[in-house]
Amino acid sequence: MNAIEVCLYVFGGVCLATWLLSITTREYSWIDRIWSIVPVVYVAIFAGAAGFADARLDTMLALTALWGARLTFNFARKGGYAPGGEDYRWVILRERMSPGRFQLFNLFFITIYQNALLLLITLPAYTALGNRTPFGAADVIAAVLFLAFLAGETIADQQQWTFHRWKHAEIAAGREPEPRFRRTGLFRYSRHPNFFFEQAQWWTVFAFGAIAAGSVLQWTVAGPVLLTLLFAGSTRFTESISLGRYPEYADYQRTTSALVPWWPRTAR
Repeated sequence: MNAIEVCLYVFGGVCLATWLLSITTREYSWIDRIWSIVPVVYVAIFAGAAGFADARLDTMLALTALWGARLTFNFARKGGYAPGGEDYRWVILRERMSPGRFQLFNLFFITIYQNALLLLITLPAYTALGNRTPFGAADVIAAVLFLAFLAGETIADQQQWTFHRWKHAEIAAGREPEPRFRRTGLFRYSRHPNFFFEQAQWWTVFAFGAIAAGSVLQWTVAGPVLLTLLFAGSTRFTESISLGRYPEYADYQRTTSALVPWWPRTAR
């Protein structure tokens, strides 16, 4: 089997496993639990097909492994791998759908679509495997950008983690937290800086494939484009929940960029 065939077998196995687990456990965050792991496996398959002897593919593997390790750690410390660690958004969505409709959503969107997306975002490594051009300055720039975006997401997640620990401590002490959501640090310049940096890393992975092929006109752009669309929908849904809980969130929306970090606007 060639590398893409191996990846398709992994894709099929992961789809079946996450779907069966969601049905048997009645928890629907199994895709979240493998989100930071499966893409690293895919890139490793492509790098392995080159005998781990291609500098570009080895760099892509090292960078995605760093991405996966960081995201896995952050997900674990929030209790994502523990029983009952289901994403609160799936709970809310189940309440808004009939059981049959939600199971169709679970099969086609949560299981198949998101697993397909995890494969698609790694396919620039397939392009790099088929275009073994020399590793050069453009690759170094892409690697530096990836590491910068990785650092940005790490800082944003740490700031959010610190804030929520403080918030829970305030509530446990019987005090009303003020503010009720993070508005400082990177969150002063973007309402979702971690979302921005996550997407930026996978656009950089696409850049590696474009560099290898010598052109940005690559069909593998579908991966980062679909990831961006997924985050756009997720951001709207998440913010609708936040707005329902915190009326003052509307002021935050008026003054602060949704994704791309930018100077805050003056409140009217």
